[in-house]
Amino acid sequence: TTGTTGSSPLGFLSDCVGEESHVDEYVNHVLVSCTQCLELIKTPCTTCQNIAIFFGKSLRFPLVIPQFTFQRSSSHSATTSSLRSAAIKMFTPRLIAKKFVAREQGEGAGARVHRSIGTTRLRNLDPFLMLDEFNVGLPGGFPDHPHRGFETVTYVLPTSKGHMCHEDFLGNKGELRPGDLQWMTPGKGIMHAEMPKSEVPAHGLQLWINLPSKSRMVEPKYQEISRDTVPHAFNDDKSIEAIVFAGEVFGKRGPIETVAPVTYVHFMLQKGAKLEYPIPESHHVFVYAVSGTGKCVEHSIEPHEAIVLEMKGDGVLLQADDNDNLEVIVMTGQPLEEPVVQYGPFVMSTGDEIRQTWEDFQLAKNGFENAHSWASEIGNRRR
Repeated sequence: TTGTTGSSPLGFLSDCVGEESHVDEYVNHVLVSCTQCLELIKTPCTTCQNIAIFFGKSLRFPLVIPQFTFQRSSSHSATTSSLRSAAIKMFTPRLIAKKFVAREQGEGAGARVHRSIGTTRLRNLDPFLMLDEFNVGLPGGFPDHPHRGFETVTYVLPTSKGHMCHEDFLGNKGELRPGDLQWMTPGKGIMHAEMPKSEVPAHGLQLWINLPSKSRMVEPKYQEISRDTVPHAFNDDKSIEAIVFAGEVFGKRGPIETVAPVTYVHFMLQKGAKLEYPIPESHHVFVYAVSGTGKCVEHSIEPHEAIVLEMKGDGVLLQADDNDNLEVIVMTGQPLEEPVVQYGPFVMSTGDEIRQTWEDFQLAKNGFENAHSWASEIGNRRR
C-alpha cells in the first residue's frame, strides 16, 4: 500500500521524507531515480540495497525509507553531506576477545560437565564465576553440598529429555522440567542437593554469579521460573526466538530480579537468521553455544564453544549457517569490581571471611545450623 499523502509512490515517499518539495531531490540524489523501487515492486535493485546498507536499515517492501531531516542549502537542495549527517548510526558489533571449547571434566558424584568459566582458560568474567553444561542421569548427580556468598542459576534446556530435582535443608524441594529455570541466592548459607529425576539424562547449564559484598550474607531465597510463563520474544519475521529470563529483548523483559544488572537470554536462530543484540557498554558479555552452527561476528561457532567479547562496540552479532539452526545463551553483566576469594562452594571477599565461613560450616552456625543433621531424600537416589 502507499502512504497517506496520496496513492502515488512519490506521495508514499513524502510521508517518510518530509516536505513534498524535497521528494524529487531525494530520489535524484539518493535513489538515482530508481524506477524499480518507486514502483514498489518486490525486489530491490542493487543501488537501493547499497543505500539501505549505508543508512543501517533492512530494505523491506512495500518500500520503507528511514525518516530524515533535510537541511536546506541556499538553493534549497538536499545535499549529499546533509544526507550523511542525517544517517542513522550503523550497528558496530563487539569483536571476539577470547574463544575456546569448554573442556569436559568430572563433577559431583559420577557426573560429567563441560566447564567454560572457572577454568585455566577463563578464571572468571566479573560478575560471572563459573559456567557448567551438564548432561547427567542417575546414578550421577550433585548430592548434598553447601553454598554461601553468591548466586546459582540452573537452567534445564527445553530440548532436555530428563528433569532435575532439588531439595535443601530449609525444607524447599522441587523439580525443574525442560525449559524451567531456578535462580537461587544461597546468601548466608544453604545446604542442598541437585539430582536428575531418573536415568534419563537432564541437559542444562548452571551459572554462578558473584554478589556485592554487602549482599553476601542475606537470607536464602529462590526465584523459580516456569517454562509456561517465561517470556518468549521474536524478531519481526519470526526467524529468531528469545527466551528472556533476565534483561530485555525485542520489547519483552525477563522476570528475574537481579541484585546487580545481569542479562540471561536463550537465543534460537533459524537457518540463515542474523541477530544484532545491543548490550550496555559497561557490561561484560559471554556467549555459550548450545547447538547448531553459525558465526559470531566473522568467526565460526559450534556446540560447547565459549566466547568472550571485547568491551568496545554496540553488542552481539550472531548469524546461523544457511543450512543449520543456531542456539546460544547470551549472558551479560555489570562488573562489580570487588575482591573475590573462592574456596570450593564458598565465595567471599577476603581470606578471613572464607576462614570464618569454613568455621561456620564445620560448627554448624551462622546460617549452617542444620547442615550436619540434615540429609536429603534425593541425594542417595541411584535409580
